[in-house]
Amino acid sequence: MAIDLGSRTTKAVYVQRNGEGFDLLRYVIQDAPIYDKAPSPELLGEHLRVVTQALEAKTKTVTLVIGMGDSILRNVELPPLPISEMRLMLKFNTKSYLQQELPDHAFDCFILAPTVAPAKPGAPKVAQKYKVWVGGAKNQYVADLQKATRSAGLIPDQITLSALGPVNAFENARPDAFTKDVVALVDIGFKHSTINILSHGELALSRVVAIGGDKITAGLSEALGISYAEAEGIKIGMPSEVESSLQPLLSPLGRELRASIDFFEHQHEKTVAHVYVSGGGARSEFFIHTLQSDLMLPCTNWNPTTSFNIAVPSHQADEVDQVASQLTVALGAAASSF
Repeated sequence: MAIDLGSRTTKAVYVQRNGEGFDLLRYVIQDAPIYDKAPSPELLGEHLRVVTQALEAKTKTVTLVIGMGDSILRNVELPPLPISEMRLMLKFNTKSYLQQELPDHAFDCFILAPTVAPAKPGAPKVAQKYKVWVGGAKNQYVADLQKATRSAGLIPDQITLSALGPVNAFENARPDAFTKDVVALVDIGFKHSTINILSHGELALSRVVAIGGDKITAGLSEALGISYAEAEGIKIGMPSEVESSLQPLLSPLGRELRASIDFFEHQHEKTVAHVYVSGGGARSEFFIHTLQSDLMLPCTNWNPTTSFNIAVPSHQADEVDQVASQLTVALGAAASSF
């Protein structure tokens, strides 16, 4: 089981290994228990219990995915040490390595590759630094998640970050593009959107911007003088009818994405060839076309379930393609946990 604890909705999947591939056995999309603040461990535990009962999973082991509002992700260079020592070093030197004070945080590290300094002829090359992705969250938040998970009768296996879900899902769904191309992945969430740039199978850049579906819907509601619920329906169902109001609300996301792409291309001297969009906003063709016009790059949505054998109950089978983009983070977390 993988459960994506989104700000507005919780997305959960039940996945089973099947030889070299995976079966998607069931999925759940439910409203989060509280939108505007973190729920108590007791409330979250009850929510997890309801979600897992709906999944009808035969396992108690679960991977939890936390949002970027509750975590950090940084790309840094660290001395060539064991990961356990890297964690300790970061714990006591966050200002030096992460450029901000992060007291009472838990960290984990993923080593990408060593950087090798030039050596004298005949001398062995020595790795001076490791390129490392560092993820972190507050100790109390992690403890609350573990408490809530156990109170729901579950066994917490991993806690991972929502920004990494699209990367892992894309690797499974589009393995050729993942390994051979330079692409940008944009996942549009409720409060935040993540921008990841992949270069030939390596996560080269990751950013989080405070622009998501909530800000777009609220802006449309204000511009048209209608309720939030009405604006949400129009945004997804009839975006062309409110194009003049919706366009300015989407443009900031396009500018952030363009700035990220320009920065990457300048630093790495590589060109981003394609932008792949997931999340709730990816259901709207208008969103995709607007981003494509702003970026002058091919932009498409993509289906993270293409690498899965769809074995969901019949009442979910007809809807799985419609909700697939919302399940991107959970599916990526599930696949990476095997």
